[in-house]
Amino acid sequence: MITKKISGLLLAATLLGGCVAPQKTLYSWDGYQTTVYQHYQPGSSSPEQQIAALKESIEKSRAKDKAVPPGLHAHLGMLYANTGRADQALAEFNTEKSLFPESAPFMDFLMSKDKGSFK
Repeated sequence: MITKKISGLLLAATLLGGCVAPQKTLYSWDGYQTTVYQHYQPGSSSPEQQIAALKESIEKSRAKDKAVPPGLHAHLGMLYANTGRADQALAEFNTEKSLFPESAPFMDFLMSKDKGSFK
């Protein structure tokens, strides 16, 4: 009797488990989280490698017709700023600000820092 109940429960669980659809995500996270982690690990990758990885994530997101996650353009802007490319940094900060309006106060702060010199 107990064996029949357990078998029935296992069968029901298996059938219900097969009905679960894969969860769709709003953003294409791709390698963004790994890149951020590497940023805080000294010597794991150079800023140029991180910039390349983030640009690749953006291209993959576009190819999948998905949005980039919040913070990606801001992080890319910070990498540009740290490598002396102020114009590209400002462009990325403005992109972040337009995609995620709630980031505007912080993006404005970053853009006003040292009046755009980023040194």
